[in-house]
Amino acid sequence: MTTYVWVAVVVVAVVAVAAVVYVMLQRQKRSTHLRERFGPEYERTVAERENRREAEQELLAREQRHTELDIRPLSPEARDTYANRWTEVQERFVDAPGFAVTEADQLVTAVMAERGYPTEDFDQRLSDLSVGHAATLDHYRTAHEISGRAARKEASTEELRQAMVHYRALFEELLQKTTRGGR
Repeated sequence: MTTYVWVAVVVVAVVAVAAVVYVMLQRQKRSTHLRERFGPEYERTVAERENRREAEQELLAREQRHTELDIRPLSPEARDTYANRWTEVQERFVDAPGFAVTEADQLVTAVMAERGYPTEDFDQRLSDLSVGHAATLDHYRTAHEISGRAARKEASTEELRQAMVHYRALFEELLQKTTRGGR
């Protein structure tokens, strides 16, 4: 083989190795971004899917959908109104805990709707919330599960109290938090 052929082989090999390294670094960067953005939801999604790539594609699709939503902060007046309504719901808990939990769920859904989140389907709500509120998503899941049991009269008063605490975690975050880009 001539020198030119050897040089060409080495150049092709170097370019191939560089391309592989570049792709691996991009995947690692994407994984790190998603892990930081979604927190515990990243691990949950990876555990639910067949592989990490499929899970990451889903999380990227959630991010894309989220950018298409018109998520907006609440006005100060709306924040005050919702905060007052939450206080009323908490006060009703003493006399009617099951009813208060149902009201808490409805209030969280109302805040979500006013902020611009679609609220028709619970799984879609989770998906949409996971982008900007991943840290409190498990609270919402737990509260919703307890609320479902409460509707069937299968939840204890302590579980109903826990549901209120879980709903409050997301409720407070939805009242205060803006999304990326100041929205």
